[in-house]
Amino acid sequence: MKQLGLLIKLVDSDDSHSLQPLFERVVRFGFKTCQISNNVPGLYTSKNADWINWFCRKNGLKVTMLWAGWPGKTKWNFVDGPGTVGLVPLRYREERAAIMKSASNFAKLLDVDCIATHVGFIPENPSDPLYGGLIDTLRDIAEYCKNNGQCFCFETGQETPVTLLRTIEDIGAENLGVNLDPANLVMYGKGNPVDSLKVLGKFIRGVHVKDGKYPTDGKELGIEVPIGSGDLDMPQFLAELDTLGYAGAYTIEIELDRRHGEMSLTEAIVQAKQYLQRHL
Repeated sequence: MKQLGLLIKLVDSDDSHSLQPLFERVVRFGFKTCQISNNVPGLYTSKNADWINWFCRKNGLKVTMLWAGWPGKTKWNFVDGPGTVGLVPLRYREERAAIMKSASNFAKLLDVDCIATHVGFIPENPSDPLYGGLIDTLRDIAEYCKNNGQCFCFETGQETPVTLLRTIEDIGAENLGVNLDPANLVMYGKGNPVDSLKVLGKFIRGVHVKDGKYPTDGKELGIEVPIGSGDLDMPQFLAELDTLGYAGAYTIEIELDRRHGEMSLTEAIVQAKQYLQRHL
């Protein structure tokens, strides 16, 4: 049976009462796995880890991956994004590399063997001055994760699949993987998700289930839409993953912009789960 999961986004509080409704939502919708997403390094505490471990044991829930973000300025677009997203921007690199290591330590407390992040707009030109130092930084992070018994994963989005493949090859570490978000490839206009499996298939350690539209504005990303209504051929994507032998979790991520009259979060989760149950 396929593992279906839901993404949990932690909030800026170290009070377990603020975590409880987020994790209870996963259980309430009948999921047995989840990914945790966090942008607040201060939440990486032993107290929070103890509570999460207690809740998961009590409810038969497994955390499959920790997605590690960062605080501060981030613009998810094509104009300001290259200078604000991930580890590529030099002015943020050292601080965010340290955050990745803190995330790795927290994941170890949770017995989670994969952490992931958006590395950023990785240069397609390997001669770009930003590229060499980025590779060194990522190699250092990968080594740190290895010592914690973990895989370090790139979430797809800001780079083409081939650029990501070259980056993995240039780092040269054995504990590298991909958290494949097919909608991001569409929304950033970086590739066809089905075709990306031919390039990245052997590295996939996690999958986000999300749908979107290709960009129609050279400055802004495409929009996320309910699963099955975007430019992603989701049935074919899921079928190709099955052909590859992917045995990991299918984690639903919902970030629909409700300012534009999209369905509620509850409706979106129910619709996505039912869609997966029909097509997996």
